[in-house]
Amino acid sequence: MKIGVVVFPGSNCDRDCGQAISKVTGAQILYLWHKNFDLEGCDVIVLPGGFSYGDYLRCGAIASHSPIMQEVKAAANRGMPVLGICNGFQILTESGLLPGVLMRNRSLNFICETVSLKLENAKTPFTRKGKVGAVSRMPIAHMEGNYFADAETFKTLEGEGQVVFRYCDEKGQVTEASNPNGAMGNMAGICNKAGNVLGLMPHPERVCEELLGGTDGAVLFRSLLG
Repeated sequence: MKIGVVVFPGSNCDRDCGQAISKVTGAQILYLWHKNFDLEGCDVIVLPGGFSYGDYLRCGAIASHSPIMQEVKAAANRGMPVLGICNGFQILTESGLLPGVLMRNRSLNFICETVSLKLENAKTPFTRKGKVGAVSRMPIAHMEGNYFADAETFKTLEGEGQVVFRYCDEKGQVTEASNPNGAMGNMAGICNKAGNVLGLMPHPERVCEELLGGTDGAVLFRSLLG
């Protein structure tokens, strides 16, 4: 299996992702420069966190027009698994691969903390080794993680099972107090209708080793092994 990690100017989680995924899956990792027009035979694409293009205009807006995103969008539409983490999630919404938008956090402050997440959808390529209702702990580090969509899109996301992760408390209760950024419906991660494109604000790559504080994030990468 080949897994491509796209590198944009300002990406700072690309090597973290590559190392974590390689350790969990044993897959070959290819770092794909944003100006490439070739996915180099990759089976999965990961858009990592960071500050692509310095987050100018809007987070992910410029990156969404990078040459490689033409190939990513075409591959996603053919069914290739695509994962966007934090800034990668923002790029997915800006490129139209996922609906909605990531706005400024409700507090208008940058948030860097560990949160609890409830798994809502265990049918995606990235969550099929998880269990619906399972609670995991993952770190977040963002300024624009407040997910918003119009009423019709919100209804579709809820009705079609496209909400993959929700912010919750340690017991799995989805509460206002457990929502760190004001995201509608406590949405921490969503997928497209086909289920092959997943975006989430928390960083699973940062919790794949006990040495680093936990392994809850490893399930997303282990799931790729089928």
